[in-house]
Amino acid sequence: MTIAADDFGRVAVLMGGWAAEREVSLVSGQAVLEGLLRGGVNAHGIDAGKDVLSILAAGGYDRVFNVLHGRGGEDGVIQGALEILGLPYTGSGVMGSAIGMDKYRTKLLFQSLGLPTPGFALIRSEDGLGAAAELGFPLMIKPALEGSSIGMSRADDPDQLRIAWRKAAEYDSHVMAECWVTGAEYTAAVLGRQALPLIKLETPHAFYDYEAKYEADDTRYLIPCGLDQATESRLQALALRAFDAIGASGWGRVDILMDEQQNPWLIEVNTVPGMTGHSLVPMAAAAVGIEFDELVWRILAQTMEAS
Repeated sequence: MTIAADDFGRVAVLMGGWAAEREVSLVSGQAVLEGLLRGGVNAHGIDAGKDVLSILAAGGYDRVFNVLHGRGGEDGVIQGALEILGLPYTGSGVMGSAIGMDKYRTKLLFQSLGLPTPGFALIRSEDGLGAAAELGFPLMIKPALEGSSIGMSRADDPDQLRIAWRKAAEYDSHVMAECWVTGAEYTAAVLGRQALPLIKLETPHAFYDYEAKYEADDTRYLIPCGLDQATESRLQALALRAFDAIGASGWGRVDILMDEQQNPWLIEVNTVPGMTGHSLVPMAAAAVGIEFDELVWRILAQTMEAS
């Protein structure tokens, strides 16, 4: 089906929000808005506050491009509200969004389906630190319901574990400990039913943290990723299995670690990835000739199927 810009009608680009990832979302949203406008789409940016539903209801919008990162925008909350308003929206539905936002339950699903993921434990209080330590050090400690590597730390001993837990607990009462994987980090962008070329991430930081993602100039993004075609295809297939496992749809990103024995380990699924100048989905799309404006058009065009 050929789609003209007018066919989209009046489009709301939701950005900002009230989560810890607000600033990243504003940058992503502005980039998406500008890309749609260049394509002739009647798009309007909305810095989403708690009054966002009344704004959408009164604005005569026909569909929504959701670029809200984190809680409220990536966890099924806005998706459920948009379902009630009858507004088609980009990305995963209520279930896929809710599960993808919850790192712990995502890994429970991976585990139950036999998909490879590092060992993990949920820390609900300081009493749970002992069970986490039983996984063995080093550990990655992270809030279960945050993105963009916010609140994440490496712990190499019980003292560091306690410090890392306290840091993560500032963002979420549920904190997850995950076995550290020494090896290379890759990410697979998903567009529709296609896994795009893998990107290998290299940073002098201990891991691909918030600064490495959005602020540092010494992070390296390798595409082609350096893997042979058979291995890359295997990881792309694994990424699609992970995407399907949580019920994700439309577009997103799957993060994978490859240990020193070349075993892949699924880390998480992002259902509303960043769209900033440092972001990985636009980078992967460009590698197959899909420039940014075409990428946002394709993502928005997925909402026509729900109209």
